[in-house]
Amino acid sequence: MPKALQPHPDRALPAGAARDVARRIHASTKDLPLLCLHGHVDIGLFATDAPFGNPAELLVVPDHYVTRMLVSQGVSPDKLGLPRRDGKQSAEPREIWREFCANWHLFLGTPSRYWLEHEFAEVLGLTVHPSAETADELYDQISQRIAEPDFRPRALLDRFNIELISTTDAATDDLAQHAKLAADLPGRVVPTFRPDAVAHVDRDGWPALIAQLGALADVDTSTYDGFLQAIRQRRQAFIAAGARATDHGHLRAAAVPLSDAEAQRIYTGALKGDVTPEDAQAFAGHMLYQSAVMSAEDGLVMQLHPGVLRDHDPAIFATYGPDQGHDIPVATEFTRSLRPVLERFGHVEGFRLVLFTVDETVYSRELAPLAGVYPAVRLGAPWWFLDSPDGMRRFREFVTETAGFYNMSGFVDDTRAYLSIPARHDLARRIDAGYLADLVVQHRLDEDDALQVAKALAYDLARDTYLT
Repeated sequence: MPKALQPHPDRALPAGAARDVARRIHASTKDLPLLCLHGHVDIGLFATDAPFGNPAELLVVPDHYVTRMLVSQGVSPDKLGLPRRDGKQSAEPREIWREFCANWHLFLGTPSRYWLEHEFAEVLGLTVHPSAETADELYDQISQRIAEPDFRPRALLDRFNIELISTTDAATDDLAQHAKLAADLPGRVVPTFRPDAVAHVDRDGWPALIAQLGALADVDTSTYDGFLQAIRQRRQAFIAAGARATDHGHLRAAAVPLSDAEAQRIYTGALKGDVTPEDAQAFAGHMLYQSAVMSAEDGLVMQLHPGVLRDHDPAIFATYGPDQGHDIPVATEFTRSLRPVLERFGHVEGFRLVLFTVDETVYSRELAPLAGVYPAVRLGAPWWFLDSPDGMRRFREFVTETAGFYNMSGFVDDTRAYLSIPARHDLARRIDAGYLADLVVQHRLDEDDALQVAKALAYDLARDTYLT
């Protein structure tokens, strides 16, 4: 008989004396609306509101947590449907799904397993675990489910209780799809301004991007001053479209300004294709600083998540292109890197800097102390490799004693896997309920305060950080 799929009602809650308290705390937050303000769901899902294609395209191919685990066990990316640069046909969707189901055991102990079980049972209504034997049955059941009208992307906003969701959009995005959504679903889906591609002058095709930026902003970008003006114009276009934040994924946290002359020199050389790695790195740090200047002017929340070496495997990059999940964390320094920004803006009303990391060694050493002294700084939720049950628990343990609870951004999921959003918020709320329950049974916090903090972490702080 296939193994039944029945997620336990107490999953991820603590054992022992704290469990009953944790149950009550979780019950107080589990139905709160979701604020998804650091998201990467494709805007096209909402703009077209078309039915999801098939189970593989929905649950396997776009989920880097899933594909990287399978690749790590020797499964070819071709078998997982990763699109190739050369356009050659990849595996058929049903074959991709069979490969995933046959390797379901690989996800034991991972957050992916938790999220997927939640999706399968509570979103899709499945009752058996994936396996080689159940793959076709599940494929057919999911295909039938996602063809139903109440499973369209926009309908799921209501079903998931998503109050507001942001997408991540390049500085060169024309925002046409957001304009359509603003008319159809006002105030539900907003863009986030991500200028990384135009801030890194050594990227392939950078001069063409700068020309595109200038055309969209109707500004001459042949000069550095024109480039800055175009960035400001695009930020205003994003704000008009409802944007609340910017997003910066630099390798380093360094935000060190250059002189105007030096910035102009690097910029002019880069337009001609003449730029050194050292100059590119310096210009990227300079643009982080300039982004802080602009956020202090226009009020967009500045989100920074450094410390990831992108596209680590050159063979995967060459065959399948960028952003295929082959990104590896590196040690990251914040204290000195952000000093120029915080010296100038750390106490400026209206400037907000949300810091994320994949290097948890800096939680108690750097990030909690920074958030514990500068009014502008909020700590972003644990994300990417750290949005696991134990990772989120460690985050609370490392930062709370220095930064408290109210210097956090609240939980905002970081995912492009749309169906996993409720599961991610539910897991975060369960982990916080367990952490707070432990404080209650240790008589370090009374239960009324724990209930108030739980609501803040699940909802209030995200609203305060991004929407006020």
